[in-house]
Amino acid sequence: MDDLTPRQEQIMERVRADGFVAIDQLAEAFDVTPQTIRRDINQLCALGLLRRHHGGAGLPSSVENVAYRARKVMQLEAKRRIAKAMAAEIPDRASLVITLGTTNEEIAQALLRHEGLRIITNNLNVATILTNNPTFEIILAGGVVRPRDRGITGEATIDFMRQFRVDYGITGISGIDIDGTLLDFDYQEVRVVQTIMSQARHFWLAADHSKFGRSAMVELGHLRQVDALFTDRRPPEEWRAHLEEGGVRVVVADA
Repeated sequence: MDDLTPRQEQIMERVRADGFVAIDQLAEAFDVTPQTIRRDINQLCALGLLRRHHGGAGLPSSVENVAYRARKVMQLEAKRRIAKAMAAEIPDRASLVITLGTTNEEIAQALLRHEGLRIITNNLNVATILTNNPTFEIILAGGVVRPRDRGITGEATIDFMRQFRVDYGITGISGIDIDGTLLDFDYQEVRVVQTIMSQARHFWLAADHSKFGRSAMVELGHLRQVDALFTDRRPPEEWRAHLEEGGVRVVVADA
């Protein structure tokens, strides 16, 4: 399932606000049967967006990310729109760092029509995609490869990234807390991104609407540190003050 139904989106909004939703209450609120709500909950749980509890559902674990294969298809159309919008703003013959994440893989795909890009990455999937353009120079970071998503992390990766000063640092994120804190699940990956944040002339964040209010346990930084946010919907009102305070340019991808 590429995208959620409007009812499933509303269920997710209620869970983010309350932390838990009861099946009977949802059935009454949406004027559908409990069986219909259970099907919605089961689909959301299968995507890793919710966790089943007796009589309802709550947010998933803040210490473990959704499996890579599931993340590949979650919000896929939104990720592709974000990728297209970001690629449109990157000039030919620019230097970039592209980090881990399924959104970044879509960005790599969207960049293939460019010429002469010099790209540093710790993402084997991104590197493989980018090899389809012979005008690109691709520099792969050293470090420890994670089998689950072919990401490269560790102290060697951090030391490697410190050598470069690039035009654009591009990253995704697992979650954005209501206070504007950027959150992720892997502290080693976070340290790599923090290094890139300090080494890039422009630091761009790609985050679809489902990342607002999503929980994860490792703090990466704050929205104020981002130069531009590329997303698929206008950010919720609770986050707009942080974006305005930081002077963050917000780009909402066309539907």
